[in-house]
Amino acid sequence: MSQTSAPRLLLLDTASLYFRAFFGVKDQRPAPDGTPTNAIRGLLDMIATLTTRFSPTHLACCWDDDWRPQFRVDAIPSYKAHRLVEGSQDKEEAPPELEVQVPILRQVLESVGLPVLGSPGYEADDVIGTLTATHHGQLPIGVVTGDRDLFQLVDDAADVSVIYTAKAGVRDAEVITEADLQSRYGVPTGVAYAEMAMLRGDTSDGLPGVKGIGEKTAAQLLADYGSLAALRAAVDAGDPRLKGARRANLEAGAAYLDVAPRVVLVAPDAPLPDVPLTLPREVADPETLHRLIEAYDIGNPVSRLLTALGIRP
Repeated sequence: MSQTSAPRLLLLDTASLYFRAFFGVKDQRPAPDGTPTNAIRGLLDMIATLTTRFSPTHLACCWDDDWRPQFRVDAIPSYKAHRLVEGSQDKEEAPPELEVQVPILRQVLESVGLPVLGSPGYEADDVIGTLTATHHGQLPIGVVTGDRDLFQLVDDAADVSVIYTAKAGVRDAEVITEADLQSRYGVPTGVAYAEMAMLRGDTSDGLPGVKGIGEKTAAQLLADYGSLAALRAAVDAGDPRLKGARRANLEAGAAYLDVAPRVVLVAPDAPLPDVPLTLPREVADPETLHRLIEAYDIGNPVSRLLTALGIRP
């Protein structure tokens, strides 16, 4: 990567990427001790690909310090409850072959010199939301994720886009702008996307939504009334355009809609350490990186990442 690139910040939804790497890369090259390395190798190659394609000057690997924060569970107890390990209140179901790789890949990223940022009691989405708020309007921001929840951050005026990996992978990831939100979902902004998601709900996150209101109906209601707040005010005021089952469902969903923003909206103010996000110009911890390369036989993907970062391997 050229050190003369125009300023640009990439925010990585790291878990989204290493889950994709784990399931997308066959583990044909375990470490000498038998430890699987497909998520490690896959993630390093993904970051190298993203760095080469988008030429960021700043980058953060955003981390889930808490994948199911208590403030969201307090608001909606069903939030991600279906992903809990049976009998646990805080452990997410994940293949053990992936779990063993997560602390290793974090060590690799940190020894290279890439900032890995989490916040106690918050998800990676909140770290991304906070960094987006912090740098909003200061430089272009690309949010790299396979999760549509983060479409709420899309903001053309501030040059915030989502680099969406779920459909085409990292190499051919789509760059989502407000025009894509309008053409795909019928909503004009990231804020409207979040409000549509509240109305629609999301079974993958355990969010019930409002009964009888799917994606298209939610988008149409927001188009008609301008915002979720205006729609709710119309319900309360007895707007004659809202009648029958739709009115009844919106009235019945009022308590849910009261708390949905606390769950759906990413935090703009998660406590984060004040660390530079500029790309490293040299390896931060060569001794640890060399040890990890030898222990897990990951020299090739590390070399590709360092080359993409403009660091001599």
